[in-house]
Amino acid sequence: MTQTDLPQRIGGGREFAALVSNAVRFCGRTLVSSPTTLVGAVLFGLIVVLAIAAPWIAPYDPIAQSIVRRLQGPSWQHWLGTDAYGRDILSRLLFGARYSLTIGILSILAAVVIGSLIGLLAGYFGGRTDIVIMQMMDVVLAFPALILGLMLVAILGASVFNIIAAIAFTAIPAFARIARAPVMALREREFIQAGRALGFSDARLIFRHILPNIVPEIVVMASLWMATAVRTEASLAFIGLGIAPPTPTWGGMVREGFENILDSYAVALFPSLAVLILVLALNLVGDGLRDAIDPKLGRST
Repeated sequence: MTQTDLPQRIGGGREFAALVSNAVRFCGRTLVSSPTTLVGAVLFGLIVVLAIAAPWIAPYDPIAQSIVRRLQGPSWQHWLGTDAYGRDILSRLLFGARYSLTIGILSILAAVVIGSLIGLLAGYFGGRTDIVIMQMMDVVLAFPALILGLMLVAILGASVFNIIAAIAFTAIPAFARIARAPVMALREREFIQAGRALGFSDARLIFRHILPNIVPEIVVMASLWMATAVRTEASLAFIGLGIAPPTPTWGGMVREGFENILDSYAVALFPSLAVLILVLALNLVGDGLRDAIDPKLGRST
């Protein structure tokens, strides 16, 4: 799918509905035709299902402590073992997936909305507006995402909302850039010029006729950056700036595991594998969608 495949004539909601329908069918064909993308989608879907069903399938209370059973290896009673406080690792992994997914999805959703809007305005109006906005984005990009997130969480405090806000802030410049580039090309196309000649407002041209044409690029970027958001949240929790214990988070579990790694390998191994599988699944989906959308990449593969 390229921009030339998208509807480029001025019209009402039928064109937008057709675009959404085509995008859904396109994603379905991509999953079927690409085995690696399908594997990534299945893994991600499985993690989502397990996170939603955690209260019903978790064998133990994730915060219930038992000093008698501390640092036990995998067994029939505790399939993945127990941590330093005797808490069941499998139960904590299931509930911890909720926080990793919630933070990853909400932070990237916020970054998509804000960053895409910034990129749309900068690319459409150009001139000084574009220069000022993109220079501000360059300032944010000058800081590594993890360092910037660490600074913001340290200032705001370690809570779910603050972690989501910090990760979203680090991702906004990326979505602003990914939206700006195609908008600068689309604003000079014939169907946009025709809309101006017919007296369409800038808001109608931007949100009704330009935005649908850049949705595929934004979706691909969102799937790739969600993996980054998961890694960032785990990194913040690992260095002690995540959600306060005893709330189970994958990054926090890895940190606790490394503190007791000489006594039990399971405490650090299984949450690390969980982060690895989730990030791998998101990268597989993002790479597959990117290769399918970009014709050059699609032919090369």
